[in-house]
Amino acid sequence: YGFINTCLKSLVVEKYGEETWEKLRLQAGVQDSFLTFEVYKDEITMQLVDKACKILGVPADIVLREFGKYFFEFCKRSGYDHMLRTLGGNLYEFIENLDALHSYLSLSYQASLIVTAEQEMNAPSFRVEKNEDGSMHLHYYSDRRGLCHIVPGIIGAAALDFFNIEISMKIVNQTEEEERTGKKEHIVFLVTQNPLFPCKERNEFSSSSQCLADSEKQIENQLNKEDLEKAKNANGDRGNSVCPVKKSHWKTLRGIITLGKGKLLRGFDPVYPKSLWIDTKTFCNGLPFHMVFDKELKVKQAGVSIQKIVPGLQTMGICLDQYFRIVHPEVPFTISSIQKFINSQFVFQTRREMMPESWKERPMLELRGQMMWMEPLQCMLYLCSPLLRTLHELEERQMHIADIAPHDVTRDLILLNQQRLAEMELSSQLERKKEELRILSKHLEEEKKKTEALLYAMLPQHVANQLKEGKRVEAGEFKECTILFSDVVTFTNICAQCEPIQIVLMLNSMYLRFDRLTTVHDVYKVETIGDAYMVVGGVPVPVPTHAERVANFALGMIMAAKGVQNPVSGNPIQIRVGIHTGPVLAGVVGEKMPRYCLFGDTVNIASRMESHGVPSKIHLSSSAYQCLKYKNFEITERGEIEVKGKGKMHTYFLIRNKSATENEIMGRP
Repeated sequence: YGFINTCLKSLVVEKYGEETWEKLRLQAGVQDSFLTFEVYKDEITMQLVDKACKILGVPADIVLREFGKYFFEFCKRSGYDHMLRTLGGNLYEFIENLDALHSYLSLSYQASLIVTAEQEMNAPSFRVEKNEDGSMHLHYYSDRRGLCHIVPGIIGAAALDFFNIEISMKIVNQTEEEERTGKKEHIVFLVTQNPLFPCKERNEFSSSSQCLADSEKQIENQLNKEDLEKAKNANGDRGNSVCPVKKSHWKTLRGIITLGKGKLLRGFDPVYPKSLWIDTKTFCNGLPFHMVFDKELKVKQAGVSIQKIVPGLQTMGICLDQYFRIVHPEVPFTISSIQKFINSQFVFQTRREMMPESWKERPMLELRGQMMWMEPLQCMLYLCSPLLRTLHELEERQMHIADIAPHDVTRDLILLNQQRLAEMELSSQLERKKEELRILSKHLEEEKKKTEALLYAMLPQHVANQLKEGKRVEAGEFKECTILFSDVVTFTNICAQCEPIQIVLMLNSMYLRFDRLTTVHDVYKVETIGDAYMVVGGVPVPVPTHAERVANFALGMIMAAKGVQNPVSGNPIQIRVGIHTGPVLAGVVGEKMPRYCLFGDTVNIASRMESHGVPSKIHLSSSAYQCLKYKNFEITERGEIEVKGKGKMHTYFLIRNKSATENEIMGRP
């Protein structure tokens, strides 16, 4: 189920970060999130574990052990804390009842979904044996190979949290017992435990016989002291009397009960009647779903309801395995196998071929209960109830609540489960909606980034953010910046001799190269009109190195243009570049198609530098020259030229950057 994969994701994200999880899931080829009650293939979990080992560089047994520890904490955080705490008063009882917990969870999960036989919860099985030295042998059975190292992690975390004991677990036997148990892997762990804290600091659920013995000794010592004091007092009162005061048995018992606040501290011994005060008929009616069978599996006794459903049981002496098969635990139908797993819950299922005709089309009845070996009779008692989760399952088998004994909690379970199913279905729907919203939110975030990238390509980022917030963008004055214009030489002639698509392809190839250079040299692209390309340095963010940035960008343009082919001649295209430095006013113009524009005479002069330039040359104004002359650039003087609308101007040509290589100018590694 998705709960396992969700836990694994949570572990990776919490300990190693979102990036590690993203890398892990991409390598494993799995989705980003999992629904709690959704059934997923085992291969997904195995893939995640395998890739985690490779990415983290940690052996599989360590990864699985850590996962086991985390899984225990994850279960507690997910609402299973009280359920786990009440499984047993000590570690032995806790492990002994794990199968019962799995059985309950199996009912809950399967009842909340329509599942097939392949989708049913296939939980591992546990069997525990006590040893004389206080250690235990834990038998672990599973259909999934290679996951046994999770067990020490889970059991170790539970022992420490619930019982304040630290345990060590090592594998002492590892076999495959597919024929005997139906499970592919059987691992035997030796569990040894050492208390961490004194008795008085133990968890209220843990128990200790040593502590009980110590308490009894303290009480007895206190009673003896009290008796001694009473004897001394009595001697003083009676003068010369020296008769000892002997405490009676009932007085001692009364003192123990009083000191224990009404709780008898010594062991409990049950009292049994000399004969059973119940007749056979009442027993079979009161426990309508019970069976007694001997070592040969011959039925000796059966409850009235099970006789009604399986009429063959009315013939005493028939073999039980002819009418039933064991579903859980997966063991052969023999007395020895049942005795070995006697602490487990047993699930029987009726055999279709042995059922009456009326049952042939119905789902088979399953019984769940416990086995009790009766040594004096050499017989096994199976106390059970119908394994039913919902009213729908009850109706499918054409059974009624009245068929179940009034004292049997199965009646309450079926009725209460209807409400729980509705709540689980609602929870499942909410989980699905949450996942859909998460995916939509992720897609929306991706689209938002694309939109912002497009917007930031049209407007400066701080200007775009102000417009998004609905604020008015005030025009700003920049006292000094450097503006560049460029155009393609003989562009008009090229357009006259080529197809429009060829012009588009040529300009696109050229502008892609120029756009990349704006990022390399951190200058702002203002606009392109036809073959004209305009950039500025020092706007919208003022920087002292605006002239150097634009100069290096211009050198890169000349180099990049050599890689663009003239569609008419087949030769590289030639461009003119003009640069001028001065003050400008900048602001946003328009609402439908807002543009960030520059205004002022500086723009006009920069444009004139380009139009009066020379092919494949970078034309500088005198103000641009003043900013660059001490910046390690090679510059030659052009002299005075007549500039339209400006008269005579002294201009220069930028040749190269003396301190930068061609790769640095082009932004190549």
